[in-house]
Amino acid sequence: MKGVTLLDAAIYKCPNCNADLKFDPVTQKLSCEYCLSSFTIDEIKKLCADAENSIPDQAAVQEQQEFEEHTNLYHCSSCGADIMCDDRQTALFCYYCHNPVILSGKLTGEYKPDKVIGFKLNKDMAVDMFKRWVEKRMFVPRDFKSEQQLEKITGLYVPFWAADCSINADFNAVGKKVRSWTSGEYHYTETKEFRVIRRGNIMVEGIPADGESKIDDLLMESIEPFDYSELKDFSMSYLSGFYADKYDVDKAGVFPRIRTRASQAGKKVVRDSIGSYTSLNVSVEQYNIMKTDWQYMMLPVWFMSYKYKDKVYEFAINGQTGKLAGTPPLDRRKLRLTCLALGVGISLILGFIGGGFI
Repeated sequence: MKGVTLLDAAIYKCPNCNADLKFDPVTQKLSCEYCLSSFTIDEIKKLCADAENSIPDQAAVQEQQEFEEHTNLYHCSSCGADIMCDDRQTALFCYYCHNPVILSGKLTGEYKPDKVIGFKLNKDMAVDMFKRWVEKRMFVPRDFKSEQQLEKITGLYVPFWAADCSINADFNAVGKKVRSWTSGEYHYTETKEFRVIRRGNIMVEGIPADGESKIDDLLMESIEPFDYSELKDFSMSYLSGFYADKYDVDKAGVFPRIRTRASQAGKKVVRDSIGSYTSLNVSVEQYNIMKTDWQYMMLPVWFMSYKYKDKVYEFAINGQTGKLAGTPPLDRRKLRLTCLALGVGISLILGFIGGGFI
């Protein structure tokens, strides 16, 4: 009972999402109800030792105060978007639904990013790339290519969480190597079995996940990767002439996506180290994330939305590399007319050919 009393009196934070951990009597572990991580008491004491003794960075506190003073927040009453920009710029419309936005106040320092990658593509370059991309799409609505629509392309800093994950890997399998050969009248088969064991820690760095619920996650993943070698400490000067989103998905919210991608990366490292076997019978394969270090960063995206028949289509261009992603709307009337014209043309050709043989 004495041990339970001491445990109940202590408050430990999850090393992955920073939420409070709770002791689970069934598993005898400390568990996080937000990101579903779990740790033994010894593990969590060791992992949290540095954090418990850390001292707040006074320079970081001052930077947060400056961020609060010079960042305006605009709110869209139509779709709920929150738009950030510096106090020298005014946001007039929402780049998601194109409705007017209103100034709603300032931001707290917790929304100040740690890092930023500045735009390398200007608006003219982004528009030109989009034009070349859309020229290959025959059956899009006419106004989708209009200058009025292209004017809606917005330079947007999208909030991203980037995670460095320490993964505990445990892999146990039996690998078989089978070879066969024929000698004279006999056919031989040789089977060798090997124990395949991999245990250790794997560090996966810079796994990104956007913190904006209004942008499709797959769309953001489709314009990856960003070159982290160009990351800079965040400064308000990067917002000049551009907009930014206030994140509405926190670390705990994005952690399931981070965990999936980290586990996939860890699995690839382990599997690549195994070599070639005829068959592999896996008995244990676990990838547990023991600790996650986070960076909150702003990454550059040229963004455009287009509403067509009650559906909103989103398009994004990586503002650093130029990689473009999006699904164009389909004008079914234009498609039907084209098919009809082709059908008539083919009928006339066939009729002409058929008439030539009469």
